[in-house]
Amino acid sequence: MEFIANEKITEELVGSFNEEMTYELAKRLEDDNYNSPFDGLKDWHLLRALAINRPELTTNYNHLLDQEPFDEN
Repeated sequence: MEFIANEKITEELVGSFNEEMTYELAKRLEDDNYNSPFDGLKDWHLLRALAINRPELTTNYNHLLDQEPFDEN
């Protein structure tokens, strides 16, 4: 299942993911071969939603989330 660009990230979508689907999502992000930067950003947001709601699926892909603390000041 590939995340469709205009598809909203819902509880149902996040709940439908399994390990194989998460791997495919992470692989797309690692390959970074998107037609537009917005397509990659949508996948990133989906992986982030999975990390928040289904962390057991994203343990191996935390490096793709780049969640290091930073100071905006």
